[in-house]
Amino acid sequence: MSETSARLLNLLSLLQTPREWPGSELADRLRVTTRTIRRDIERLRGLGYPVHATMGAEGGYRLAAGTALPPLLLDDEEAVAIAVGLRSAAGHTVDGIEEASVRALAKLEQVLPSRLRRRVGTLGTATVPMPSGDGPTVDPAHLTVLAAAIANRERVRFSYRAGAGARSKRLVEPHRLVAAGRRWYLVAYDNEREDWRIFRVDRLSEPYPTGVRTPPRELPAADAAAYVRERMQGLAPPGRPAVATVYAPAAEVGARMGRAAAEVEPLDAASCRLRTRPDPLEWTAYRLAMLGCEFTVHEPAELVEYLRRLGGRVLRASGGEADVAGEVAGATREVAGVDEARAAPDTPGG
Repeated sequence: MSETSARLLNLLSLLQTPREWPGSELADRLRVTTRTIRRDIERLRGLGYPVHATMGAEGGYRLAAGTALPPLLLDDEEAVAIAVGLRSAAGHTVDGIEEASVRALAKLEQVLPSRLRRRVGTLGTATVPMPSGDGPTVDPAHLTVLAAAIANRERVRFSYRAGAGARSKRLVEPHRLVAAGRRWYLVAYDNEREDWRIFRVDRLSEPYPTGVRTPPRELPAADAAAYVRERMQGLAPPGRPAVATVYAPAAEVGARMGRAAAEVEPLDAASCRLRTRPDPLEWTAYRLAMLGCEFTVHEPAELVEYLRRLGGRVLRASGGEADVAGEVAGATREVAGVDEARAAPDTPGG
């Protein structure tokens, strides 16, 4: 690397810290003249970096926000911190940034020096996350392997565990990763079955790229998200929206219900009207019960009846007696069973 290029990189690294640098201080740091600093600043501007200058005794140079994100320079500690943060976001499915986290993590890990990659891996091994209870966590390393294979159009092998527990080896052409709810899905063409499949990423293990590149295949849907949605709707029990009065503040109810809430309307400071999305009744009943407060269901009538039966079973299980009308023989699907059906693994593609 030439002396000028190295100096420009060092100058850019300094400017990327959130402060204003006097030209004299930059010159001292880089052991050049202030005139050289001015020329280097112009070179950075020519490369698209928005370096702003202010005049006067308190003036100096600072890197401002521009219309596009320029390349960033990170020191070792910053690179490790960002990689660990992205792994956490990708592995725990943070709403709204799941796919972006995986793409950024794949790019960062591709260029991390081996010494930093080991540090990130060591931190991940030594850290045990506390599950949120809303769904399984995913190994971020699996996500980055799959994301890289998708970008390279490269076949991948992995072990897969189906919902019933059966294990198999798969060879696929990965198409897209889709974050849905609290789960990650891989949409891929299964080479051995000669058909499209949807795999739950938390159920696959030991993914590794084969090095075999493949031409792109046309997915039988508008996009991967639509494909997963169509397949899941075909497997899930029919859902119904529900309306209930919940005796808790609207903000608290909205935060606890998350995506299950279609609308939360405040009635007063201590109650609200909740309208849910069209989920299976068993799932809606579970979410309402987990709110930890009183509520009254207005519709549908089937949800009221289900809650009555469920309450009777719970009361009898606790040793009490229940005067519950309409008890129906045969167990209704439990919440875990419903949730499993909604996210069936290894779903055929039509």
